Amino acid sequence: MVKIITDTTSCLSREVAERYSIPVIPQVVNLGEKSYLEGVELDNAAFMNWLRTSKELPKTAAPPPELFSAEFERLSASGGTVLCIHPSAEVSGTVRSATVAAQDFPNLDIRIVDTRLIGSPLGTMVEQAARWAEEGVDADTIIARLQDMTSRCRVYFLVATLEFLARGGRIGGAAALVGSMLQIKPILTVRNGRVDQFERERTQKRAVARLKQLVIEQCPCDGAGLLTIMHAGVPEEGQALADELGERLNQPVVPVYDVPPAIVTHAGPGILAAAFFVEGKS
Repeated sequence: MVKIITDTTSCLSREVAERYSIPVIPQVVNLGEKSYLEGVELDNAAFMNWLRTSKELPKTAAPPPELFSAEFERLSASGGTVLCIHPSAEVSGTVRSATVAAQDFPNLDIRIVDTRLIGSPLGTMVEQAARWAEEGVDADTIIARLQDMTSRCRVYFLVATLEFLARGGRIGGAAALVGSMLQIKPILTVRNGRVDQFERERTQKRAVARLKQLVIEQCPCDGAGLLTIMHAGVPEEGQALADELGERLNQPVVPVYDVPPAIVTHAGPGILAAAFFVEGKS
């Protein structure tokens, strides 16, 4: 039997987590001198309010190994294989923390999967993995399918400013854009596990239009692309994007996710993103 674990950077909904009994390990968000467990002690609304009113900037930390150890201990009684499905090690220490914790459980088959992604596409992969596990698919096959999904994933997103990405060192190949941010609105992507620039546009309106065009051109229709939308503090824009793209791509329900604090800390408020999977074998 295969059991799934993930963390809060997956944007996994409470309904899906409960449906498949998936433990969601909280990221750590530091606001001033206090530390909070994301989704447990700090929700999105409280975080955004703090971000708007505080002169300090938040910081994050990966979940400590002890949080994983508690779940590994609980799952060890029933045996089987545990798949820990987490964000890119290029932008988060979550994989490292899970790896450290797993060393204390040599008799438990723990597989740690670095998806090279973050946010809603990670959550989509977690949900797919849980569905396959429920169907009795073995761990090796699930991992192979997840690796295939990683290779087929496309993420395009806009940010209000590159300041947050630059400050946190998560900007990757988009670093050259920082000095000209006032003159352009970049469309960013996730490439090789890191944030990178995809294209540049002159205005926000043109950047949003181009993002829509990219999704319509590349995302399979009829729901096969598993399209999801993410936003940070711009719910109307996020829902409007989901409604328009869902209609164009014949996907009646396009999930819209509020980006969690651990991601907003490094990308800033105003994120607008689309993620999907191009056609492939899995």
